[in-house]
Amino acid sequence: MPFTRTTSECITIHESSKICGGYILFAPMWQKDVFLMDMQGHIINRWEMPYVPACHAVLLPNGNLLYQGRVIPEPLPEFGGCGGKLLEVDWNGNLIWEYEDAYVHHDFHRMDNGNTMINRYVPIPDNITAKIKGGIPGTEWKGAIWSTSFREITSTGKIVWEWMGYEHMNPKIDILCPICSRWVWGYINSLEVLADGNILASFRNINTIAIIDKGTGELKWRWGPGNLAHQHNASMLDNGNVLVFDNGVHRQLRMGSSYSRVLEINPKTNKIEWEYKDKNPTKFYTPMCSSSQRLPNGNTLICESTKGRIFEVTGDGEIVWEFISPFYQYGSILYGWTNSIFQAHHYGSNYEGLKGRRLDTNRFEWVLQEKDKLRIEEEKKAVRDRLVHLGY
Repeated sequence: MPFTRTTSECITIHESSKICGGYILFAPMWQKDVFLMDMQGHIINRWEMPYVPACHAVLLPNGNLLYQGRVIPEPLPEFGGCGGKLLEVDWNGNLIWEYEDAYVHHDFHRMDNGNTMINRYVPIPDNITAKIKGGIPGTEWKGAIWSTSFREITSTGKIVWEWMGYEHMNPKIDILCPICSRWVWGYINSLEVLADGNILASFRNINTIAIIDKGTGELKWRWGPGNLAHQHNASMLDNGNVLVFDNGVHRQLRMGSSYSRVLEINPKTNKIEWEYKDKNPTKFYTPMCSSSQRLPNGNTLICESTKGRIFEVTGDGEIVWEFISPFYQYGSILYGWTNSIFQAHHYGSNYEGLKGRRLDTNRFEWVLQEKDKLRIEEEKKAVRDRLVHLGY
């Protein structure tokens, strides 16, 4: 069996007087469930989705779940983060809205006006491709380089705004990591629409986080080269600083051994205001995905993706809560059986989307039932089909 423990047994640290109360939302990679869990490890709600996650899920203020599912086979399977289906379902899993685009990837954002900002792969014109620097020579994807575009879409799928990354990035500044492929220039793995309408984004393979002016499309602020190493999940804090999960991949090119950390950056001074990393670098390291979120009590929630680990730290770096996911699934030849989680999100007890919902800690107790065994076999077959599509 891929897992035998209940989720409440997987809380390994719980300093009740120091944690931020509320609920944790997470979607184990390679399986079709999304879970909402309280801080004691009890499952409050479970959504059974029709697709494995391309990335993560978020709980909207209306109580619905917004989720990006991965449709197999993907048109660009090597690129990572490909989705294909963006779904909105209600508390009970009933479909409310869906949007299909084979090239959407990684992240999305439901805006205050009801529109949705999506992130999608686009090919780069040849005249721009020739100017792109960095990466391993000759590793273009079938002779081409791709980039990212943002699209703002209405509830009916109408495109009301679009940003083409390659039109606004600078080949002289935005240089690919020298030991990465030249498949994608920028490789945006997170986006957040800010209060002023501008967009905060993470450009993974140029080690840069940036704020994009929605009016002009220009990158009005950028930070990271020489500091970041293939980061994820940039978010704007209430104090105007930016929180980012610095994965540490290829950090050894500039700063010694690989290790992960979480940074708070002041965009006005470009200085690091706060940092979390483990005293033992090998204890906290994940080369992919992951997230960080500043909580109302000043603590920070961190998701260490490849270890299936979600934990809460104080400003002094003390770990006051920790959860290790028991939800293992066969992912691929590369990852094998894994309990990876793309990201985790915290919601306070007073969150608008939880009002009027049934928050019964006795409603779910995870047990591997016969239908779950059948579902696991179906998902293993889907993985095998994907490997065939990739040519393995």
